[in-house]
Amino acid sequence: MQLGEVLQTFRQESAAFSAAIGDLSVTEWDQPTRCEPWSVRELVAHVSIAVARVTQMLAAPPSPPTTSPVTTPATMPAMPPVSALGYYRPDHRFSAEANSTRVQVAGEHAARLQTEPALAEDFEATWQHVAASCAAEPEGRLVRTRHGDVMYLSQFLATRVIEVAVHGIDVADAVRRPAWVTTPAHDLVRGLLFGRAGASALDRFGWDRAGFLRRATGRQPLDAAEADLVAQLGMEWLTLG
Repeated sequence: MQLGEVLQTFRQESAAFSAAIGDLSVTEWDQPTRCEPWSVRELVAHVSIAVARVTQMLAAPPSPPTTSPVTTPATMPAMPPVSALGYYRPDHRFSAEANSTRVQVAGEHAARLQTEPALAEDFEATWQHVAASCAAEPEGRLVRTRHGDVMYLSQFLATRVIEVAVHGIDVADAVRRPAWVTTPAHDLVRGLLFGRAGASALDRFGWDRAGFLRRATGRQPLDAAEADLVAQLGMEWLTLG
């Protein structure tokens, strides 16, 4: 997964999200979402915070690959960087305590910005800054997440595409509008989860882009046939907070 390709996908999905929230009415900003206890305004604040983490990571010195936490010989090779899918493994990052912190931080950010235009402008400025910062980085740039994972920037940026796309569906569903998932974002997630062959196998179900992402994140249950094929492909869905 090349940084330039992921960056272009990030730009497109973020621009679609930005355009959609810029068109929301005051009433729609106050609608509850499936990401309880957040309203749309607090969920948008959360997405801005999630995207801004890229800037914070790039401000730190480039990270070397991680090594085993146990004592090993000096010749032991470094552990490989964590992948985008590995980032979503179900550990402490999605614990009740971590989720409680997410809720609090997003609420505080939304309260600080106060108005709907300020929230929309904050997301726009945030993703634009992240995109410009990533464009200046070399292929193979390593970063360290707040959870301690060392990742290639391209892989971490892929997780930001997932965050923007999935929460875009949450916003769309909350305000009863059609979801705006872009084709590149949909293709990126399908490729991460299934690879080319597995993704082609899913075409038999005729899922639209939002329908696939709803299923991939547990927002829509699988029927028996869908669950059977996913099991055959050896796929585990994404764990999200």
